[in-house]
Amino acid sequence: MYGSRARLGRINPSPETVGDEEWRRLCPDGTMVVSTRMFIEAVDSDGLTSMVTNVERAARELATTRPNVILMAGTAGAFNGGPGFDQELIKRIEDASGVPGTTTMTAVLAALDSLNVEKIAVATPYIQPVDDALANVLRASGREIVAIKGMGILKSINMGDLSPDTNRQFARRMLRAAQGAEACLLSCGNWRTLETIEPLEAEFGIPVLTSNQTGLWQVLQKSGIATNEVTGAGRLFELPGP
Repeated sequence: MYGSRARLGRINPSPETVGDEEWRRLCPDGTMVVSTRMFIEAVDSDGLTSMVTNVERAARELATTRPNVILMAGTAGAFNGGPGFDQELIKRIEDASGVPGTTTMTAVLAALDSLNVEKIAVATPYIQPVDDALANVLRASGREIVAIKGMGILKSINMGDLSPDTNRQFARRMLRAAQGAEACLLSCGNWRTLETIEPLEAEFGIPVLTSNQTGLWQVLQKSGIATNEVTGAGRLFELPGP
């Protein structure tokens, strides 16, 4: 059967066109992606706050596929609520579904911990207030923000339509000004950055983390799948398992 080793659940923002596809490109044999959606129009504080009111409904729907783990994608949905809000969302997912849960923001923080990163450079497609909310959560976790730069895009569907080369060049420009960064974060699950990870790591010599990459890394761990089975996703997947 499909997903004989693990079914990996994603709760996506409704305009999502990138996240499932990047996961499917990386998934080890015997694993599969199952997903559902939460409605959102604008990636701003009001839109994100409204979106996560649907997390219980989405988790219950997704539980009918018998996933091993449920991740709430839409990185900004978890950091929009401030430090610790991701943990509240995990509890809501687990209470509604009976399935182990996580969020992309939780996975990002876990990846930073595993790589012992204290100084980080960040690129996003977001508007400034959303970047500010992300920086607040990263600083609360003990990180120094060396640089943060957003594209100023309000609609998620427009983020997903950008080409990999456009996104890579934007991240490169940000990194050139990020003196002392120990890692780079490319935040947003609907921002096509998979093709950017290895070229940026080779050019700048630091780990590159993305929303979809870190989310898959953590969900595989929680499903008992060795993360070193994944290739083409950067240094994070070269770390020894827990």
